[in-house]
Amino acid sequence: MGTLVHDAQNVDSDIYLSLGLTELRKGVPAIPRVLSLLSSLLERSVQKNEILLEATQIKDVVTIFHGLRAPTLSIRQYIDRIFKYSGCSPSCFVVAHIYVDRFLQSTEVHLTSLNVHRLLITSLMLAAKFIDDAFFNNAYYAKVGGVSTAELNRLEMKFLFSIDFRLQVTIETFGRYCLQLEKETAEGLQIERPFKACGIKESWSNKDDSSCAPTVAQ
Repeated sequence: MGTLVHDAQNVDSDIYLSLGLTELRKGVPAIPRVLSLLSSLLERSVQKNEILLEATQIKDVVTIFHGLRAPTLSIRQYIDRIFKYSGCSPSCFVVAHIYVDRFLQSTEVHLTSLNVHRLLITSLMLAAKFIDDAFFNNAYYAKVGGVSTAELNRLEMKFLFSIDFRLQVTIETFGRYCLQLEKETAEGLQIERPFKACGIKESWSNKDDSSCAPTVAQ
């Protein structure tokens, strides 16, 4: 699982260890640090975009990732939930970040609190399918993500066509995004290009994390 890390010999292995992407050893926290860094980066992006959209009154392009209200789960809670129940390798979160970036660069969508959760569950599912040796089916990821299987199937196809099925990630690209996440700790990420977005019609429950979140009302 997470074969990109094992193959990336030309990138400082300390970065991978710091992010929690390498094999966990005695004394290393069970929850990889990449989760908190990615959450922080996405939260910064969402906050910046929503301020920008409100100030400029830009109209977003509405896609199937768009919703009427933000889910009750925070980005960090949602990412932690996916990691806990999906069993995907920590590397998937870096790859999913790359996929989301590709999606935003290929569309006229802004990343906001209305669409970030759906983009996350879709991109993480695709990352697990592409780089992990074992993964669950769409129905399981749908339960984890709080959407219906039919909806996640539609999100998956829309996402794939939007990025032109570009799922391959080079070791150089993977390493660059790892460095970007590490930079989030030192000084916070300065976003050069405002991320774009849409939304979500459903709301994930933040009550008991021991059960799968229900699908939100349409």
